[in-house]
Amino acid sequence: MSARALRNTLLVLSAIGVALAGYLTYLHYSGGVVPCSIHGNPCNAVQKSIYSKVVGVPVALIGLIGYIVILTSLLVRETETTRFATAALTVGGFGFSVYLTAREVFTLEKICEWCVGSAILMTVMMCLAVWRFLRGGGPVRQQTPDAGEPAMPEPPAGVEGERDAAAQLGAS
Repeated sequence: MSARALRNTLLVLSAIGVALAGYLTYLHYSGGVVPCSIHGNPCNAVQKSIYSKVVGVPVALIGLIGYIVILTSLLVRETETTRFATAALTVGGFGFSVYLTAREVFTLEKICEWCVGSAILMTVMMCLAVWRFLRGGGPVRQQTPDAGEPAMPEPPAGVEGERDAAAQLGAS
């Protein structure tokens, strides 16, 4: 996959994440019921649980902000620093998703398909972002000397050259 295709893929996935987390944030603040295809609507139970907020901030809003920051890191001029930032942000998002999924499975004993979708999305984004960072920005271009200039400057003839010649004569 080319560097451009990799970046574009991450841009699309980030936009999907913004839409997903934005929708869940909207539902949280509007008091709407989270639609769910699983019997008993565990998604709504997860969205209304005590684990749906971190220090009073809805997890959906944290996710929305996270996806927006990742998207922003992809929109700025690409450098090693911005590739690292994107990778670091997605690794952090992945870790947060693992924590939330563990809470769903082991504490709440409920699975939210929206949360699983976001966790899968973040996992794929993390893998792509880390790969993008590790492969770098492409080959480094060698600077070629201008026509007529030597590739490497010759050492100046002078005292050092004469001293070396004298040392070699004295050693023989």
